[in-house]
Amino acid sequence: MTVGVLALQGDFADHAEALARRGVDTVEVRTAAGLEGLSGLVLPGGESTTLLKLLKLDDMYERLRATIAGGLPTFATCAGLVLVATRVEHPEQDSLGLVDITVVRNGYGRQIHSGTVPINGPGVPDGCTGVFIRAPKITAVGDGVEVLARRGEDPVLVRQGNVLGCCFHPEMERTHPVIDRFVEMVGGPEE
Repeated sequence: MTVGVLALQGDFADHAEALARRGVDTVEVRTAAGLEGLSGLVLPGGESTTLLKLLKLDDMYERLRATIAGGLPTFATCAGLVLVATRVEHPEQDSLGLVDITVVRNGYGRQIHSGTVPINGPGVPDGCTGVFIRAPKITAVGDGVEVLARRGEDPVLVRQGNVLGCCFHPEMERTHPVIDRFVEMVGGPEE
């Protein structure tokens, strides 16, 4: 089992380390050809407009969309969540349109408003937290989207089919259960 981590920009190394701690092999994905033969895929945090430009520059945009739409287990965090949303606001921008949600970029404020915040819901254990760094805010959720965790009343961890997405950065916490949830989606590490 090998999970690809989109490595064009952002915190891809932290995701690779979080998966390695769980015995999962990773490979950095920088080209469309790198999407072949993967067991799962991570779209990490970073800057969504930059990621979009790089995806389109390297002709990866449509291949990435087709790969995820084809059923590849995918984990999208922060900017990755912005990439998979069906609607992006503040400002509006392109997206892959794979998860029926509306997100507002930097919806929880600027860098100064970043921090670790309690989250709760059926997809996380009691006492769980999320590291929110210039995080997107989910403002609308479609019928086919399961809300797994909330920050107050706001959805912050969602799943639609093969895509697990979160507003926060579970890779920043050494033993965050959301990383374990993704590993389970992929099929777990080889023994």
